[in-house]
Amino acid sequence: MKEIVFAGAGGQGVLTSGLLISQIAVFKGYHATWIPQYGSAMRGGTANCTVKFGEEYIYNPSQEEPDILLAMNTPSFNKFLPLVKPGGTIIVNSDMVDTKENKRDDITIIEVPCVKLAKDANHPKGANIIMAAVIVKVSKDFTEEEALNGMNDMFRKKGKEKFEAMNTKAFKIGYNFI
Repeated sequence: MKEIVFAGAGGQGVLTSGLLISQIAVFKGYHATWIPQYGSAMRGGTANCTVKFGEEYIYNPSQEEPDILLAMNTPSFNKFLPLVKPGGTIIVNSDMVDTKENKRDDITIIEVPCVKLAKDANHPKGANIIMAAVIVKVSKDFTEEEALNGMNDMFRKKGKEKFEAMNTKAFKIGYNFI
């Protein structure tokens, strides 16, 4: 079973990124859970979610010891850093996260300038899609094609198929970044 925590400020798309990964997992045939948590502020408040997926049933969907952390801002990085399991991976938005507080040598940190990459792709709201793609590649649980099909299926069901080309472009940028 894989456990991933997505954390950042409201408006950074962390809940959507988590939902996206959980939906890709379901699309592939895995069991998956998505547990969102957010503060009272719509934008700028805290937001995080825990996603678990795998072939076996998930009896405890709550956060335990994540394999992967996506940190979109420094407060989220500092808050969740101690919880990542030894040997785990932290993927940070290097445009906004200062990793100097990291005192752990038993984890891997991958820095992704996702805000800059999204702007360069003419998709300023695509930073979360870029980061979801990095997670797909790092986790090795899905092929690029499986993830793209799952992502596009999710957004089609939400009536957002007009963004498919932009989201696909952002996804490929993130997937090929590492």
